[in-house]
Amino acid sequence: MRIAVAKEIEVCERRVALIPDTVARLVKQGLEVWVETGAGERSFFSDSDYEAAGATIISDTAKLWGETDILLKVSPPQEREDGRSEVDLLKEGAVLVSFLNPLGNPVVAQQLANRKITALSMEMIPRTTRAQSMDALSSQASLAGYKAVLIAAAALPKYFPMLTTAAGTIAPAKVFIMGAGVAGLQAIATARRLGAVVEAFDIRPAVKEEVQSLGAKFVEVKLDEETVAAGGYAKEISEASKQRTQEVVAEHVKNSDVVITTAQVPGRQAPRLVTEEMVAQMKPGSVIVDLAAEQGGNCACTEPGKDIVWNGVTIIGPINLPSSMPIHASQLYAKNVTSLMQLLIKDKALQVDFSDDIVDAACVTHAGEIRNQRVRDALQALTTQQPAVN
Repeated sequence: MRIAVAKEIEVCERRVALIPDTVARLVKQGLEVWVETGAGERSFFSDSDYEAAGATIISDTAKLWGETDILLKVSPPQEREDGRSEVDLLKEGAVLVSFLNPLGNPVVAQQLANRKITALSMEMIPRTTRAQSMDALSSQASLAGYKAVLIAAAALPKYFPMLTTAAGTIAPAKVFIMGAGVAGLQAIATARRLGAVVEAFDIRPAVKEEVQSLGAKFVEVKLDEETVAAGGYAKEISEASKQRTQEVVAEHVKNSDVVITTAQVPGRQAPRLVTEEMVAQMKPGSVIVDLAAEQGGNCACTEPGKDIVWNGVTIIGPINLPSSMPIHASQLYAKNVTSLMQLLIKDKALQVDFSDDIVDAACVTHAGEIRNQRVRDALQALTTQQPAVN
């Protein structure tokens, strides 16, 4: 059984799918591991580190992709400089494990199905106790929440903590976290450690105790509908509920020095939580860090990948924040992927068992078909939106 680690070609991607420590564990289990030349460079893992762990370094990209049984990546397959898709480099029947964004970009899923690839998407790992060690969305979101607070602290023209000095007393910064998932909770904890006064909001009332346990005040909005989707994620709510939510949070946004938004819905545009009117009421010098920038942003003024100043408020729309901490991001992701490998490989042989709830949920394509109904629906919706060709 041969496992290969590809070098990421996406410009902003600095992570790698396996680190030397996890390679060594797989090699000890009798598995052959190939690593593409330079795959770990941007994560500060050298080719010699991988060789010492027992991996074989492969410089020929076509050989690595075309002769492996399982290919491990971080980012979804990309278009290469020669115009070919990385999907075309895989041999038919191979296994691909990666973030695939199948709900947001179902065309890639169709390409993988056409190639008869068994593709497992790390985004689709179910949020269950048994799958915790494989939950890459959570491990990477935690990094994003932490880094978002550091970015905000660096951009804010104030201290975060309260200080009492001979020159007077400095009041602590007021931080408002919107969304109390993994990223939001890590942001709360980090902002509190930096000495800020923290409030947090989430449409899911069940997270109230978690927010309070971290020392933040929970801003509650009572809604007359279910707010939790399958797997514990926040569910997209009605327009009436969105309006009610905005009315409640507007005052908290107005009075905050820092607002960090984290609300995302898989496969959908990010919910609009902060309107232009709210931003206009914030104090000059305030900062918004929008972790949903890649999905269109929770803030109406967000520009993905850019820092802008709007009416005196700095609005930051970072892209792929976990990649800015590639050592630990790769370490955590490699652990997630290795745990999934332990589930898939028995006695040095691949066993894709669809009676297992984790495998069944994560496997997007197999035997030439898209297995996941939500992905099929997303592809159908995309197809019907395409203009007719005369």
